[in-house]
Amino acid sequence: MARYIFITGGVVSSLGKGLASAALGALLQARGYSVRLRKLDPYLNVDPGTMSPFEHGEVFVTDDGAETDLDLGHYERFTGVAARKSDSVSSGRIYSTVLEKERRGDYLGKTIQVIPHVTNEIKDFLSVGSNEVDFMLCEIGGTVGDIEGLPFFEAIRQYSQDRDRGQCLFMHLTLLPYIKASGELKTKPTQHSVKELRSIGIAPDILVCRSEHQIPQKERDKLALFCNVRPGDVIAAYDLNSIYEAPLAYHRAGLDQAVLDAFHITPAPRPKLDRWEDVADRVYNPEGEVKVAIVGKYTQLEDAYKSIAEALTHGGMANRVKVKIEWVDAEIFDSEDPAPYLEGFHAILVPGGFGERGTEGKIKAAQFARERKVPYLGICLGMQMAVIEAARNVAGIKTAGSEEFDHESGKKRFEPVVYHLKEWVQGNYKVSRAVGDDKGGTMRLGAYDAVLQEGSKVAKVYGTTQIEERHRHRYEVDIKYREQLEKAGLCFSGMSPDGKLPEIVEWTDHPWFIGVQFHPELKSKPFEPHPLFADFVRAAIESSRLV
Repeated sequence: MARYIFITGGVVSSLGKGLASAALGALLQARGYSVRLRKLDPYLNVDPGTMSPFEHGEVFVTDDGAETDLDLGHYERFTGVAARKSDSVSSGRIYSTVLEKERRGDYLGKTIQVIPHVTNEIKDFLSVGSNEVDFMLCEIGGTVGDIEGLPFFEAIRQYSQDRDRGQCLFMHLTLLPYIKASGELKTKPTQHSVKELRSIGIAPDILVCRSEHQIPQKERDKLALFCNVRPGDVIAAYDLNSIYEAPLAYHRAGLDQAVLDAFHITPAPRPKLDRWEDVADRVYNPEGEVKVAIVGKYTQLEDAYKSIAEALTHGGMANRVKVKIEWVDAEIFDSEDPAPYLEGFHAILVPGGFGERGTEGKIKAAQFARERKVPYLGICLGMQMAVIEAARNVAGIKTAGSEEFDHESGKKRFEPVVYHLKEWVQGNYKVSRAVGDDKGGTMRLGAYDAVLQEGSKVAKVYGTTQIEERHRHRYEVDIKYREQLEKAGLCFSGMSPDGKLPEIVEWTDHPWFIGVQFHPELKSKPFEPHPLFADFVRAAIESSRLV
Protein backbone atom coordinates (compact mmCIF):
# COMPACT_ATOMS: atom_id res chain seq x y z
CA MET A 1 0.00 0.00 0.00
CA ALA A 2 1.44 3.35 -1.09
CA ARG A 3 2.39 6.09 1.30
CA TYR A 4 0.88 9.42 0.18
CA ILE A 5 2.65 12.77 0.00
CA PHE A 6 0.35 15.75 -0.64
CA ILE A 7 2.10 18.84 -2.00
CA THR A 8 0.29 22.16 -1.50
CA GLY A 9 1.27 25.75 -2.19
CA GLY A 10 0.81 29.08 -0.47
CA VAL A 11 1.44 32.83 -0.72
CA VAL A 12 1.68 32.99 -4.53
CA SER A 13 1.37 30.62 -7.48
CA SER A 14 4.19 29.54 -9.82
CA LEU A 15 6.59 28.78 -6.98
CA GLY A 16 7.57 25.45 -8.46
CA LYS A 17 5.36 22.85 -6.77
CA GLY A 18 5.55 20.70 -9.89
CA LEU A 19 9.34 20.86 -9.97
CA ALA A 20 9.59 20.17 -6.22
CA SER A 21 7.26 17.18 -6.60
CA ALA A 22 9.24 15.83 -9.56
CA ALA A 23 12.58 16.30 -7.79
CA LEU A 24 11.28 14.56 -4.65
CA GLY A 25 10.02 11.68 -6.80
CA ALA A 26 13.47 11.39 -8.38
CA LEU A 27 15.14 11.36 -4.95
CA LEU A 28 12.84 8.65 -3.64
CA GLN A 29 13.65 6.61 -6.76
CA ALA A 30 17.36 7.18 -6.07
CA ARG A 31 16.78 5.51 -2.70
CA GLY A 32 15.24 2.47 -4.37
CA TYR A 33 11.52 3.23 -4.05
CA SER A 34 8.87 3.15 -6.77
CA VAL A 35 6.83 6.33 -7.24
CA ARG A 36 3.89 7.76 -9.15
CA LEU A 37 3.02 11.45 -9.36
CA ARG A 38 -0.41 13.03 -9.78
CA LYS A 39 -1.81 16.51 -10.37
CA LEU A 40 -5.16 17.76 -9.04
CA ASP A 41 -6.14 21.00 -10.77
CA PRO A 42 -8.93 23.15 -9.30
CA TYR A 43 -9.98 24.87 -12.56
CA LEU A 44 -13.40 24.03 -14.01
CA ASN A 45 -12.12 23.09 -17.47
CA VAL A 46 -12.47 19.34 -17.94
CA ASP A 47 -8.82 19.35 -19.05
CA PRO A 48 -6.41 21.96 -20.48
CA GLY A 49 -6.94 20.69 -24.05
CA THR A 50 -9.08 23.64 -25.12
CA MET A 51 -7.15 26.30 -23.18
CA SER A 52 -5.06 28.89 -24.97
CA PRO A 53 -1.32 28.32 -24.53
CA PHE A 54 -1.16 31.91 -23.28
CA GLU A 55 -3.52 30.89 -20.45
CA HIS A 56 -1.93 27.70 -19.26
CA GLY A 57 1.23 26.91 -21.19
CA GLU A 58 1.61 23.73 -23.20
CA VAL A 59 -0.71 20.75 -23.08
CA PHE A 60 1.15 17.59 -22.12
CA VAL A 61 -0.19 14.37 -23.70
CA THR A 62 0.09 10.90 -22.19
CA ASP A 63 0.44 7.57 -24.00
CA ASP A 64 -3.20 6.75 -23.29
CA GLY A 65 -4.41 10.03 -24.80
CA ALA A 66 -5.02 12.34 -21.84
CA GLU A 67 -4.48 16.07 -22.31
CA THR A 68 -2.93 17.27 -19.08
CA ASP A 69 -1.12 20.04 -17.25
CA LEU A 70 2.52 20.66 -18.18
CA ASP A 71 3.60 19.58 -14.68
CA LEU A 72 3.08 15.98 -15.77
CA GLY A 73 5.90 16.63 -18.22
CA HIS A 74 8.16 17.49 -15.28
CA TYR A 75 7.07 14.31 -13.53
CA GLU A 76 7.98 12.15 -16.54
CA ARG A 77 11.24 13.93 -17.27
CA PHE A 78 12.49 13.55 -13.70
CA THR A 79 11.26 10.05 -12.89
CA GLY A 80 10.91 8.32 -16.26
CA VAL A 81 7.50 7.02 -15.12
CA ALA A 82 5.02 7.34 -18.00
CA ALA A 83 2.00 9.37 -16.93
CA ARG A 84 -1.54 8.05 -17.43
CA LYS A 85 -5.06 9.45 -17.58
CA SER A 86 -5.45 8.49 -13.94
CA ASP A 87 -2.62 10.88 -13.00
CA SER A 88 -4.45 14.10 -13.82
CA VAL A 89 -7.84 15.40 -12.79
CA SER A 90 -9.56 18.78 -12.67
CA SER A 91 -12.58 20.16 -10.84
CA GLY A 92 -14.34 20.14 -14.19
CA ARG A 93 -13.82 16.41 -14.64
CA ILE A 94 -14.82 15.67 -11.04
CA TYR A 95 -18.03 17.70 -11.29
CA SER A 96 -18.82 16.22 -14.72
CA THR A 97 -18.53 12.71 -13.29
CA VAL A 98 -20.70 13.57 -10.29
CA LEU A 99 -23.39 15.13 -12.49
CA GLU A 100 -23.35 12.16 -14.88
CA LYS A 101 -23.92 9.84 -11.93
CA GLU A 102 -26.74 12.05 -10.67
CA ARG A 103 -28.47 11.98 -14.09
CA ARG A 104 -28.21 8.19 -14.18
CA GLY A 105 -29.76 7.96 -10.75
CA ASP A 106 -26.67 6.43 -9.14
CA TYR A 107 -27.22 8.46 -5.99
CA LEU A 108 -30.76 7.08 -5.51
CA GLY A 109 -32.43 10.46 -5.23
CA LYS A 110 -30.11 11.94 -2.61
CA THR A 111 -29.29 15.65 -2.51
CA ILE A 112 -25.92 16.06 -4.22
CA GLN A 113 -23.41 18.10 -2.22
CA VAL A 114 -19.72 18.97 -2.29
CA ILE A 115 -19.38 16.91 0.89
CA PRO A 116 -19.58 13.96 0.56
CA HIS A 117 -20.24 13.44 -3.14
CA VAL A 118 -17.57 15.64 -4.74
CA THR A 119 -14.97 14.85 -2.09
CA ASN A 120 -15.72 11.13 -2.39
CA GLU A 121 -15.12 11.32 -6.14
CA ILE A 122 -11.75 13.00 -5.50
CA LYS A 123 -10.83 10.31 -2.95
CA ASP A 124 -11.75 7.60 -5.45
CA PHE A 125 -9.37 9.26 -7.92
CA LEU A 126 -6.61 9.32 -5.30
CA SER A 127 -7.06 5.61 -4.57
CA VAL A 128 -6.49 4.42 -8.14
CA GLY A 129 -3.26 2.42 -8.31
CA SER A 130 -2.48 2.76 -4.60
CA ASN A 131 -1.18 -0.83 -4.54
CA GLU A 132 1.24 -0.31 -7.45
CA VAL A 133 3.96 1.86 -5.90
CA ASP A 134 5.74 2.68 -2.65
CA PHE A 135 5.00 6.41 -2.76
CA MET A 136 2.17 8.38 -4.37
CA LEU A 137 2.96 12.09 -4.73
CA CYS A 138 -0.13 14.26 -5.28
CA GLU A 139 0.25 17.93 -6.15
CA ILE A 140 -2.74 20.26 -5.54
CA GLY A 141 -2.80 23.09 -8.09
CA GLY A 142 -3.21 26.73 -7.09
CA THR A 143 -2.69 28.06 -3.58
CA VAL A 144 -4.34 27.43 -0.24
CA GLY A 145 -7.32 29.74 0.17
CA ASP A 146 -8.41 29.59 -3.48
CA ILE A 147 -12.16 29.03 -3.38
CA GLU A 148 -12.13 26.51 -6.24
CA GLY A 149 -9.48 24.44 -4.47
CA LEU A 150 -11.41 23.93 -1.23
CA PRO A 151 -13.01 20.59 -2.26
CA PHE A 152 -9.54 19.19 -3.01
CA PHE A 153 -8.11 20.33 0.32
CA GLU A 154 -11.10 18.85 2.14
CA ALA A 155 -10.73 15.60 0.19
CA ILE A 156 -7.05 15.16 1.06
CA ARG A 157 -7.84 15.99 4.69
CA GLN A 158 -10.47 13.25 4.73
CA TYR A 159 -8.19 10.87 2.86
CA SER A 160 -5.46 11.23 5.46
CA GLN A 161 -8.00 10.43 8.18
CA ASP A 162 -9.36 7.40 6.32
CA ARG A 163 -5.93 5.77 6.08
CA ASP A 164 -3.80 4.32 8.87
CA ARG A 165 -1.84 6.79 10.96
CA GLY A 166 1.52 7.63 9.42
CA GLN A 167 0.48 6.79 5.84
CA CYS A 168 0.01 10.38 4.64
CA LEU A 169 2.31 13.41 4.74
CA PHE A 170 1.62 17.07 3.90
CA MET A 171 4.34 19.17 2.29
CA HIS A 172 3.63 22.90 1.94
CA LEU A 173 5.59 25.13 -0.47
CA THR A 174 5.69 28.86 0.29
CA LEU A 175 7.60 32.05 -0.53
CA LEU A 176 9.91 33.94 1.80
CA PRO A 177 9.95 37.43 0.23
CA TYR A 178 13.01 39.62 0.61
CA ILE A 179 12.40 43.27 1.48
CA LYS A 180 15.32 45.09 -0.08
CA ALA A 181 14.77 48.35 1.80
CA SER A 182 15.15 46.68 5.20
CA GLY A 183 17.41 43.87 4.04
CA GLU A 184 15.15 41.24 5.60
CA LEU A 185 13.52 37.96 4.69
CA LYS A 186 9.91 38.01 5.89
CA THR A 187 8.34 34.89 7.38
CA LYS A 188 4.87 36.35 7.98
CA PRO A 189 3.41 35.35 4.55
CA THR A 190 4.40 31.73 5.24
CA GLN A 191 2.94 31.91 8.74
CA HIS A 192 -0.38 33.17 7.35
CA SER A 193 -0.38 30.52 4.62
CA VAL A 194 0.13 27.75 7.19
CA LYS A 195 -2.55 29.31 9.40
CA GLU A 196 -4.96 29.18 6.43
CA LEU A 197 -4.05 25.56 5.78
CA ARG A 198 -4.54 24.60 9.42
CA SER A 199 -7.90 26.35 9.50
CA ILE A 200 -9.22 23.75 7.06
CA GLY A 201 -7.84 20.87 9.07
CA ILE A 202 -4.44 20.25 7.45
CA ALA A 203 -1.22 20.64 9.41
CA PRO A 204 1.90 20.58 7.22
CA ASP A 205 4.62 18.12 8.17
CA ILE A 206 7.30 19.74 5.98
CA LEU A 207 7.74 23.35 4.87
CA VAL A 208 9.60 24.03 1.64
CA CYS A 209 10.52 27.73 1.51
CA ARG A 210 11.42 29.38 -1.78
CA SER A 211 13.90 32.22 -1.41
CA GLU A 212 16.36 34.23 -3.48
CA HIS A 213 18.56 34.68 -0.41
CA GLN A 214 20.05 32.42 2.21
CA ILE A 215 17.63 31.67 5.04
CA PRO A 216 19.36 32.37 8.38
CA GLN A 217 18.94 29.85 11.19
CA LYS A 218 17.00 32.45 13.18
CA GLU A 219 14.29 32.58 10.50
CA ARG A 220 14.22 28.78 10.22
CA ASP A 221 13.69 28.47 13.97
CA LYS A 222 10.97 31.11 13.83
CA LEU A 223 9.16 29.28 11.06
CA ALA A 224 9.42 25.99 12.92
CA LEU A 225 8.04 27.57 16.10
CA PHE A 226 5.11 29.45 14.58
CA CYS A 227 4.21 26.84 11.95
CA ASN A 228 4.48 23.90 14.36
CA VAL A 229 7.04 21.85 12.45
CA ARG A 230 10.44 20.52 13.50
CA PRO A 231 13.40 22.79 12.63
CA GLY A 232 14.84 20.04 10.43
CA ASP A 233 11.60 20.01 8.43
CA VAL A 234 12.03 23.60 7.24
CA ILE A 235 13.62 23.04 3.83
CA ALA A 236 15.25 25.87 1.90
CA ALA A 237 14.62 25.98 -1.84
CA TYR A 238 16.86 28.50 -3.55
CA ASP A 239 16.78 29.67 -7.16
CA LEU A 240 18.86 27.47 -9.48
CA ASN A 241 20.54 28.05 -12.82
CA SER A 242 19.07 24.79 -14.14
CA ILE A 243 16.00 22.84 -13.09
CA TYR A 244 18.06 19.66 -13.48
CA GLU A 245 20.06 20.59 -10.41
CA ALA A 246 16.86 20.43 -8.34
CA PRO A 247 17.18 16.79 -7.18
CA LEU A 248 20.73 17.41 -5.97
CA ALA A 249 19.78 20.76 -4.40
CA TYR A 250 16.79 19.30 -2.56
CA HIS A 251 18.94 16.39 -1.39
CA ARG A 252 21.55 18.81 -0.02
CA ALA A 253 18.73 20.67 1.74
CA GLY A 254 17.57 17.40 3.33
CA LEU A 255 14.13 17.07 1.73
CA ASP A 256 14.22 13.34 1.01
CA GLN A 257 15.62 12.56 4.46
CA ALA A 258 12.91 14.71 6.09
CA VAL A 259 10.23 12.77 4.18
CA LEU A 260 11.61 9.38 5.20
CA ASP A 261 11.97 10.55 8.82
CA ALA A 262 8.36 11.73 8.82
CA PHE A 263 7.28 8.25 7.70
CA HIS A 264 9.59 6.71 10.34
CA ILE A 265 11.53 4.78 7.71
CA THR A 266 14.78 3.83 9.41
CA PRO A 267 17.41 3.10 8.49
CA ALA A 268 16.85 5.02 5.26
CA PRO A 269 18.40 3.50 2.11
CA ARG A 270 21.35 5.53 0.84
CA PRO A 271 20.60 7.45 -2.36
CA LYS A 272 22.33 6.69 -5.64
CA LEU A 273 22.67 10.09 -7.28
CA ASP A 274 25.16 9.25 -10.06
CA ARG A 275 22.50 9.84 -12.73
CA TRP A 276 21.77 13.37 -11.51
CA GLU A 277 25.41 14.22 -10.96
CA ASP A 278 26.08 13.28 -14.59
CA VAL A 279 23.09 15.36 -15.75
CA ALA A 280 24.30 18.39 -13.77
CA ASP A 281 27.82 17.96 -15.13
CA ARG A 282 26.54 17.95 -18.69
CA VAL A 283 24.44 21.08 -18.03
CA TYR A 284 27.16 23.09 -16.31
CA ASN A 285 30.20 21.92 -18.26
CA PRO A 286 29.32 22.07 -21.97
CA GLU A 287 32.06 21.81 -24.56
CA GLY A 288 30.46 24.18 -27.04
CA GLU A 289 27.31 26.09 -27.97
CA VAL A 290 24.79 26.06 -30.80
CA LYS A 291 22.04 28.55 -31.59
CA VAL A 292 18.58 27.21 -32.43
CA ALA A 293 15.64 29.33 -33.55
CA ILE A 294 12.17 28.23 -32.48
CA VAL A 295 9.82 29.84 -34.99
CA GLY A 296 6.41 29.81 -33.33
CA LYS A 297 3.27 31.79 -32.65
CA TYR A 298 3.12 31.61 -28.83
CA THR A 299 6.64 32.93 -28.26
CA GLN A 300 5.50 35.50 -25.68
CA LEU A 301 5.04 32.66 -23.18
CA GLU A 302 7.91 30.19 -23.16
CA ASP A 303 5.86 27.65 -21.19
CA ALA A 304 3.76 27.22 -24.35
CA TYR A 305 6.71 25.22 -25.74
CA LYS A 306 8.06 23.89 -22.43
CA SER A 307 8.68 20.29 -23.51
CA ILE A 308 10.37 21.41 -26.74
CA ALA A 309 12.75 23.69 -24.87
CA GLU A 310 13.59 20.90 -22.42
CA ALA A 311 14.03 18.32 -25.20
CA LEU A 312 16.52 20.66 -26.92
CA THR A 313 18.38 20.94 -23.62
CA HIS A 314 18.44 17.13 -23.45
CA GLY A 315 19.78 17.01 -27.01
CA GLY A 316 22.51 19.38 -25.92
CA MET A 317 23.36 17.11 -22.98
CA ALA A 318 23.67 14.14 -25.32
CA ASN A 319 26.22 16.09 -27.37
CA ARG A 320 27.82 17.94 -24.44
CA VAL A 321 26.92 21.36 -25.82
CA LYS A 322 24.76 24.20 -24.61
CA VAL A 323 21.74 24.84 -26.80
CA LYS A 324 21.01 28.56 -26.90
CA ILE A 325 17.35 28.94 -27.80
CA GLU A 326 15.99 32.12 -29.37
CA TRP A 327 12.25 32.58 -29.79
CA VAL A 328 11.24 34.00 -33.16
CA ASP A 329 7.66 35.17 -33.72
CA ALA A 330 6.52 33.67 -37.02
CA GLU A 331 4.20 36.61 -37.69
CA ILE A 332 7.16 39.00 -38.00
CA PHE A 333 8.01 37.76 -41.49
CA ASP A 334 4.59 36.62 -42.68
CA SER A 335 5.03 39.10 -45.54
CA GLU A 336 8.77 39.73 -45.30
CA ASP A 337 12.03 38.03 -46.21
CA PRO A 338 12.88 35.74 -43.25
CA ALA A 339 16.63 35.85 -43.91
CA PRO A 340 17.43 38.84 -41.63
CA TYR A 341 15.68 37.06 -38.77
CA LEU A 342 17.03 33.54 -39.35
CA GLU A 343 20.59 34.05 -40.57
CA GLY A 344 23.18 33.07 -38.01
CA PHE A 345 21.20 30.22 -36.47
CA HIS A 346 22.68 26.74 -36.63
CA ALA A 347 19.26 25.03 -36.77
CA ILE A 348 15.57 25.91 -37.02
CA LEU A 349 12.67 24.25 -35.25
CA VAL A 350 9.03 24.95 -36.12
CA PRO A 351 6.67 23.61 -33.44
CA GLY A 352 2.99 22.75 -33.42
CA GLY A 353 0.06 25.11 -33.09
CA PHE A 354 -3.49 25.77 -34.16
CA GLY A 355 -5.04 28.32 -36.50
CA GLU A 356 -3.77 30.27 -39.50
CA ARG A 357 -2.05 33.10 -37.65
CA GLY A 358 1.69 33.00 -38.24
CA THR A 359 1.61 30.08 -40.68
CA GLU A 360 2.97 32.01 -43.66
CA GLY A 361 6.00 32.87 -41.54
CA LYS A 362 6.43 29.21 -40.64
CA ILE A 363 6.24 28.24 -44.32
CA LYS A 364 8.95 30.80 -45.10
CA ALA A 365 11.09 29.42 -42.27
CA ALA A 366 10.82 25.95 -43.81
CA GLN A 367 11.74 27.35 -47.23
CA PHE A 368 14.73 29.20 -45.75
CA ALA A 369 15.96 26.02 -44.05
CA ARG A 370 15.49 23.93 -47.19
CA GLU A 371 17.23 26.36 -49.53
CA ARG A 372 20.06 27.33 -47.16
CA LYS A 373 20.64 23.70 -46.04
CA VAL A 374 20.06 24.62 -42.39
CA PRO A 375 19.00 21.71 -40.13
CA TYR A 376 15.21 21.81 -39.72
CA LEU A 377 12.87 19.97 -37.39
CA GLY A 378 9.14 20.47 -37.98
CA ILE A 379 6.78 19.16 -35.33
CA CYS A 380 3.06 18.60 -36.02
CA LEU A 381 2.01 21.90 -37.67
CA GLY A 382 5.73 22.43 -38.37
CA MET A 383 5.69 19.30 -40.53
CA GLN A 384 2.50 20.37 -42.29
CA MET A 385 3.99 23.79 -43.11
CA ALA A 386 7.10 22.09 -44.53
CA VAL A 387 4.88 19.95 -46.78
CA ILE A 388 2.88 22.98 -47.93
CA GLU A 389 6.15 24.79 -48.68
CA ALA A 390 7.36 21.83 -50.73
CA ALA A 391 4.04 21.64 -52.58
CA ARG A 392 4.03 25.34 -53.45
CA ASN A 393 7.67 25.93 -54.30
CA VAL A 394 8.93 22.56 -55.57
CA ALA A 395 5.99 20.38 -56.64
CA GLY A 396 4.13 23.17 -58.46
CA ILE A 397 0.93 23.19 -56.38
CA LYS A 398 0.84 26.98 -56.12
CA THR A 399 -2.33 27.23 -54.01
CA ALA A 400 -1.37 24.48 -51.57
CA GLY A 401 -2.61 25.05 -48.04
CA SER A 402 -4.52 23.52 -45.18
CA GLU A 403 -8.21 22.80 -44.87
CA GLU A 404 -7.88 24.20 -41.34
CA PHE A 405 -7.30 27.68 -42.71
CA ASP A 406 -10.33 27.48 -45.01
CA HIS A 407 -12.49 26.30 -42.11
CA GLU A 408 -11.25 29.23 -40.05
CA SER A 409 -11.92 31.86 -42.72
CA GLY A 410 -15.09 30.28 -44.11
CA LYS A 411 -13.72 30.65 -47.65
CA LYS A 412 -12.30 28.20 -50.17
CA ARG A 413 -8.80 29.57 -50.82
CA PHE A 414 -6.41 26.60 -50.84
CA GLU A 415 -5.87 23.25 -52.43
CA PRO A 416 -5.96 21.16 -49.22
CA VAL A 417 -2.63 19.36 -49.10
CA VAL A 418 -3.43 19.15 -45.38
CA TYR A 419 -6.98 18.04 -44.59
CA HIS A 420 -9.26 17.49 -41.61
CA LEU A 421 -8.65 13.99 -40.30
CA LYS A 422 -12.02 12.23 -40.48
CA GLU A 423 -11.10 8.70 -39.40
CA TRP A 424 -8.18 6.65 -38.19
CA VAL A 425 -7.42 3.31 -36.60
CA GLN A 426 -6.87 3.17 -32.85
CA GLY A 427 -5.97 -0.33 -31.70
CA ASN A 428 -8.68 -2.58 -33.12
CA TYR A 429 -11.20 0.21 -33.63
CA LYS A 430 -11.92 2.82 -36.26
CA VAL A 431 -12.32 6.35 -34.86
CA SER A 432 -14.46 8.91 -36.73
CA ARG A 433 -14.53 12.69 -36.32
CA ALA A 434 -16.53 15.47 -37.99
CA VAL A 435 -15.52 19.10 -38.44
CA GLY A 436 -18.34 20.26 -36.18
CA ASP A 437 -17.51 17.98 -33.25
CA ASP A 438 -16.66 19.43 -29.84
CA LYS A 439 -13.07 20.64 -29.68
CA GLY A 440 -12.16 19.00 -26.37
CA GLY A 441 -10.68 15.51 -26.52
CA THR A 442 -11.61 14.89 -30.18
CA MET A 443 -8.16 14.98 -31.76
CA ARG A 444 -5.93 12.02 -32.57
CA LEU A 445 -4.43 11.77 -29.11
CA GLY A 446 -1.87 9.55 -27.45
CA ALA A 447 0.61 6.91 -28.58
CA TYR A 448 0.42 5.45 -32.09
CA ASP A 449 2.81 3.20 -34.01
CA ALA A 450 4.67 4.23 -37.14
CA VAL A 451 6.67 2.26 -39.69
CA LEU A 452 9.88 3.85 -41.00
CA GLN A 453 11.36 3.38 -44.45
CA GLU A 454 14.52 1.31 -44.37
CA GLY A 455 17.61 3.33 -45.17
CA SER A 456 15.88 6.63 -44.44
CA LYS A 457 17.45 9.30 -42.27
CA VAL A 458 14.90 8.80 -39.48
CA ALA A 459 15.40 5.04 -39.49
CA LYS A 460 19.11 5.65 -38.90
CA VAL A 461 18.34 8.19 -36.16
CA TYR A 462 16.00 5.80 -34.33
CA GLY A 463 18.04 2.71 -35.07
CA THR A 464 14.83 0.83 -35.92
CA THR A 465 11.95 0.84 -38.39
CA GLN A 466 9.21 0.42 -35.75
CA ILE A 467 8.46 3.32 -33.41
CA GLU A 468 5.68 4.55 -31.13
CA GLU A 469 5.13 8.28 -30.54
CA ARG A 470 2.52 10.55 -28.99
CA HIS A 471 0.14 12.56 -31.15
CA ARG A 472 -2.12 15.57 -30.73
CA HIS A 473 -3.57 16.79 -34.00
CA ARG A 474 -6.81 17.23 -35.89
CA TYR A 475 -5.36 17.77 -39.39
CA GLU A 476 -3.16 15.48 -41.48
CA VAL A 477 -1.12 15.57 -44.70
CA ASP A 478 -3.25 14.11 -47.50
CA ILE A 479 -1.71 10.89 -48.80
CA LYS A 480 -3.06 11.51 -52.30
CA TYR A 481 -0.28 14.09 -52.84
CA ARG A 482 2.46 11.65 -51.88
CA GLU A 483 3.53 10.61 -55.37
CA GLN A 484 3.69 14.20 -56.61
CA LEU A 485 5.69 15.36 -53.61
CA GLU A 486 8.08 12.41 -53.68
CA LYS A 487 8.84 13.10 -57.34
CA ALA A 488 9.85 16.57 -56.16
CA GLY A 489 12.26 14.99 -53.64
CA LEU A 490 10.25 15.01 -50.39
CA CYS A 491 10.39 11.48 -48.98
CA PHE A 492 7.49 10.12 -46.90
CA SER A 493 9.82 8.14 -44.67
CA GLY A 494 7.36 7.24 -41.91
CA MET A 495 3.78 6.00 -42.24
CA SER A 496 1.04 4.65 -40.01
CA PRO A 497 0.98 0.81 -40.01
CA ASP A 498 -2.00 0.79 -42.41
CA GLY A 499 -0.09 3.08 -44.81
CA LYS A 500 -2.80 5.75 -44.82
CA LEU A 501 -1.39 8.49 -42.59
CA PRO A 502 1.97 10.20 -43.20
CA GLU A 503 3.96 10.37 -39.97
CA ILE A 504 7.39 11.63 -41.14
CA VAL A 505 8.75 13.46 -44.16
CA GLU A 506 12.35 14.32 -45.03
CA TRP A 507 14.28 15.91 -47.88
CA THR A 508 16.66 13.34 -49.30
CA ASP A 509 19.09 15.97 -50.65
CA HIS A 510 19.30 17.96 -47.42
CA PRO A 511 21.84 17.43 -44.60
CA TRP A 512 19.06 17.28 -41.96
CA PHE A 513 15.46 18.26 -42.75
CA ILE A 514 12.79 16.21 -40.98
CA GLY A 515 9.13 16.85 -40.26
CA VAL A 516 7.12 14.68 -37.87
CA GLN A 517 3.37 14.63 -37.29
CA PHE A 518 3.80 13.52 -33.68
CA HIS A 519 5.36 15.22 -30.64
CA PRO A 520 8.73 13.59 -29.87
CA GLU A 521 9.51 16.22 -27.23
CA LEU A 522 6.95 14.63 -24.90
CA LYS A 523 9.08 11.52 -24.39
CA SER A 524 12.49 13.12 -23.98
CA LYS A 525 14.28 12.96 -20.60
CA PRO A 526 17.57 14.43 -19.37
CA PHE A 527 19.03 10.97 -18.76
CA GLU A 528 17.43 9.58 -21.96
CA PRO A 529 17.34 12.29 -24.66
CA HIS A 530 14.95 11.63 -27.52
CA PRO A 531 16.95 10.39 -30.54
CA LEU A 532 15.45 12.99 -32.88
CA PHE A 533 16.50 15.88 -30.63
CA ALA A 534 19.91 14.38 -29.94
CA ASP A 535 20.60 14.01 -33.67
CA PHE A 536 19.04 17.41 -34.47
CA VAL A 537 21.52 19.06 -32.08
CA ARG A 538 24.35 16.96 -33.57
CA ALA A 539 23.35 18.33 -37.00
CA ALA A 540 23.33 21.86 -35.55
CA ILE A 541 26.89 21.32 -34.34
CA GLU A 542 27.92 20.29 -37.87
CA SER A 543 26.10 23.36 -39.21
CA SER A 544 27.91 25.64 -36.76
CA ARG A 545 31.24 24.53 -38.19
CA LEU A 546 30.15 25.73 -41.63
CA VAL A 547 28.96 29.17 -40.53
